[in-house]
This record gives sequence, structure tokens and C-alpha cells, in this order.
Amino acid sequence: MATFVIVHGAWGGAWSWNRFVIPKLRAAGHTVFPVTLTGLGERTHLAHAGVDLETHVQDVVNVLFYEDLHNVILVGHSYGGRVITGAANRAPDRLAQLIYLDAFVPTPENPGGISISPEVQARIDAEGDGWRHPPGSPPPDQPDEITQWATPRRSWQPYLTFTQPVRFADPQPELPRTYVYCTVGKDPSSPFAQLAERLRHDPKWTYHDLHTGHNLHYTAPDETVAILCEAATRG
Repeated sequence: MATFVIVHGAWGGAWSWNRFVIPKLRAAGHTVFPVTLTGLGERTHLAHAGVDLETHVQDVVNVLFYEDLHNVILVGHSYGGRVITGAANRAPDRLAQLIYLDAFVPTPENPGGISISPEVQARIDAEGDGWRHPPGSPPPDQPDEITQWATPRRSWQPYLTFTQPVRFADPQPELPRTYVYCTVGKDPSSPFAQLAERLRHDPKWTYHDLHTGHNLHYTAPDETVAILCEAATRG
């Protein structure tokens, strides 16, 4: 059986993965540590303007250290791909592999850090005290009942977590990597689609297409768990 550490996406928390995926993984016999990043979920009271990507990377590194975890399968969804990339560069000796679930995959050539649009910046200034980024819209296939449940739990997120690039170690850790691309609602010309097409043909990656929307933990939990359990068999 494997040990998973799961990192949620933007505006989320461990609560979003505890709904379906975490119980199913534990029922399959795996050990699972869902992380809630600083300032989000049940840790919203810790949010402040100085929380950045490095804060969230440290959240994950601390779980690995304080729980004394080794041979970990580190999983990141969406924004969480930025976080697990940073954590892998900080604590590679504790990891067995990385799994990116419809996630960002920063590289030294493209370490990430997005530009905030004028429209979003206006909302940050007017409603977010100048530093909190509003949640995005749900994917098109997300059931209304899930949206109604999740919406009040989604937190405005410190914007520095989006704008700060990932710091890379030199040399980078060599770890097995898996990418899961969610096909529903994607523009074929989008950066996510282009990333998926590149990784599909990269022999260093294990690649999966999943016919579901971006929030696969809600709309395809069984398929998501099956992919994670299959990865566990690869050691």
C-alpha cells in the first residue's frame, strides 16, 4: 500500500478531496494526508497579504517532515501542481513520484507566475482588500448540488500565491511523473491542451486522458482513484 499526500487547487482545501476521493483511497488500503494550504479552507483565519507560493510549498514540506513520511506519492490538482513542483525541489528524498491532476507543470524555463488581468485586479482592490484573489467559475460539467455545497467553502486566495514563480533546485530531482488531462470544457488551443499534447508524447511521463471537467475529484472520483491506485502499483 502507498502513502499519498494530496494538494488541492486554488481556492479549495482538504475538504474538497475529503468529499469523495480520500475515503475511496483509504478504503483501498492506502495512507492519505490531504493538505490544506495556509489561508484556505479551515485555515482561512491564517490568510494575510504576505502569504505566497513559498508559504504553500512550506506547508507541504512541513507535512512530509513532521509526519516523517518517505516514499510518498505527491499529488497536485490544478494550482497544486505549482506547489508540488516546489516541494519536490525542496524535499526530493521523501518522494517516490509526482502526479499532476489537470495541473500546472512549471519548469525552470517557465517557472510560472501569472499576470493578473485588470478586471480581476479591480475586484482584488475593491472586494479583496488589495491582496485577495476571487475564486474562479466551476467547470461546465460540475453538478449544481456540488457547486452549491462547495461555493461557500471556497476561499479568496492571497494573490502572491499566483504571481510568485516556482524556485528550482540545481540539479532538479529525477522522479517518475504522471499527468492526467481532463478533456471536458477545454479549448484545443489553450495552454493546458498544448501542455497535454506535449506530455502525451514524452517518454518521461505517464499520461492519461480523462473525459471529465477540471474538478475531477467531484465529477470522476472513481476514475481518479483508479489512476492513483494504478500509480501506486508502479512503486
